[in-house]
Amino acid sequence: MTTDTSSPRQLTARRVLAKVPEITLVFWVLKLLSTGIGEVISDYAGSVSTTYGAIVITVGFVLVMWLQLRQPEYRAAYYWAAVLAVAVFGTMVADGIHGDIGFGYAVTTPMFALITALIFLWWYRSEGTLSIHTIDTPRRERFYWAAVFATFALGTAAGDFTATTLNLGYLASILLFAGVICIPAIGWWRFNMNPIFGFWFAYVITRPLGASFSDWFSKPASITGLGLGNGTVAWMGMVVFIPIVAWVAITKLDIQPGRGPHPHEHRDVEHAAAHGAPVLAPDAE
Repeated sequence: MTTDTSSPRQLTARRVLAKVPEITLVFWVLKLLSTGIGEVISDYAGSVSTTYGAIVITVGFVLVMWLQLRQPEYRAAYYWAAVLAVAVFGTMVADGIHGDIGFGYAVTTPMFALITALIFLWWYRSEGTLSIHTIDTPRRERFYWAAVFATFALGTAAGDFTATTLNLGYLASILLFAGVICIPAIGWWRFNMNPIFGFWFAYVITRPLGASFSDWFSKPASITGLGLGNGTVAWMGMVVFIPIVAWVAITKLDIQPGRGPHPHEHRDVEHAAAHGAPVLAPDAE
C-alpha cells in the first residue's frame, strides 16, 4: 500500500484496467456460443478454400487481437470479437495439424494439453496467480490470451478425439462433456474446489462441449450429425451471439465490480485524494 499523489482523473484511469468481464451466466453462454460458432466458421472456410480460408482467418485473428490489446479496459464488443476470432483460429490450427500434417487426435489432444499446462505454469511463475480478476497489465493480458488460444485448440482436438477417434459420435460427446463440466461446478459449490482451478477446468471443457453441439447440428447424418450445414449453423449462432454481446456492451452488466467505469468510482477516488488517503498502487507489469 502506497500513497499516490496523482490527480483524481489519473487515479480513476489507472483503476479502470480490467480487460476481461465478470464471470456470470452470460459469460458462460457467450463462451459456449463462441466455441460452437468458431468450429463451424473454420470448417466452412476450409470447405470453400483451404488456402484462402486460412488467409482470411489469420488476418482477421491478427486484426481483432490487435484491436483488443489496444483497449485500455474491458469493452464487450472488442473482447467477444477477440474470443470468437481465437475460436475460429484455434480450430483452424488444431484441424490443420491433424489434416495437413497428419497427426492423429490421440497425439494432438495430449500435445495441446501439455502446451496449455506449460502456459499456465509460465504465467503462474511470472505473476503468482492465474486469476482472471488480475488481468490488469499488458503482460498478464498476453498470458491470458495465450492460455485462451491453447484451451481452444485443446478443446477442438479433444472434441474430435471423442467423436471420431473413439467413435462416440457428436451426441454422445455432448453428453460426455456436459457431465465433465459438472465436476468443477459441483466441486466449487459443495467441496471448496479452488475457484481459479475450477474456472479454468470449466473453461477448457466448454470448448469441446460447444464444438460438439455445433458439429452435431451441422455435420451430415452419415457421421452422426443432423446435416444442417456449417454455414447455416454459423448464422444461427451469430443471430444469438451478436444481440447478447450488444446487450452487455450497452448495459455494462458484466464489468468487474470496482474496476469498470461505474458511476460512483470517480467520486470515491476524488474523496480519497482530497483527504490524503492512501490508495492501492497498480500491479507492476
